[in-house]
Amino acid sequence: MYSVLPRSLGPVLGVEISGKIDIAQEKELIAKAEELIEAHDKISILVTLGDHIGTSFEAAAADIRWMLTHLAHLNKIAIVTDSKMLATLVAVDATFAKLVGIEEKHFDRNEIEIAWHWIES
Repeated sequence: MYSVLPRSLGPVLGVEISGKIDIAQEKELIAKAEELIEAHDKISILVTLGDHIGTSFEAAAADIRWMLTHLAHLNKIAIVTDSKMLATLVAVDATFAKLVGIEEKHFDRNEIEIAWHWIES
């Protein structure tokens, strides 16, 4: 399940994910991101992840395909979670993201305001 965060504005999409994302929900998220790209060309995404998240294989594959084909339209990605494993994965991924001009950063949940400030700047 996901919800678009009310602080989303302009080229910034904030999303909170909890539970499991299925392909229908993934397609909805992709459509929202594509609307922002159409309006702003480059967008930034803030994702807050709950404790028990998951995704179907089909949704994960769609997400990866979309990301790989839209790299030129991504400016910043903020991942907000207290998961140490995900924090490590973000740190590794940030190295590769930087190579294609995307800033990616992890924030703990208690740093949500810092994350918003960073993604909005």
